Amino acid sequence: MAKGGFNGMGGMNMNNLMRQAQKMQKKMEETQASLADKTIDITSGGGAVKITITGKKEIKSIKINPEVVDPEDVEMLEDLVLSAVNEAIRQADELANSEMGKITGGVGNGMF
Repeated sequence: MAKGGFNGMGGMNMNNLMRQAQKMQKKMEETQASLADKTIDITSGGGAVKITITGKKEIKSIKINPEVVDPEDVEMLEDLVLSAVNEAIRQADELANSEMGKITGGVGNGMF
């Protein structure tokens, strides 16, 4: 290999590659930190259950409409909460992947 490493490959050298990687890493860290400030509101059962979750998948609140609380049918309420939580997590993943995809150009999508 000639002196200078990658200089013969389209003008790319290792220092430039490292600088680009460091810039991308910093941007990814900033984006991950900003996800904690973004919230998503999800409802289930026509608004019977409302979940608020951050982009970092931290559940901030669960609100249940008192009209759907039926002591005779707790299983239905459990299903509504489960459905809302799962949808909240799915949308938080989608938000994180979308935000990171802006940085990585879609490379590694689904990893965040």
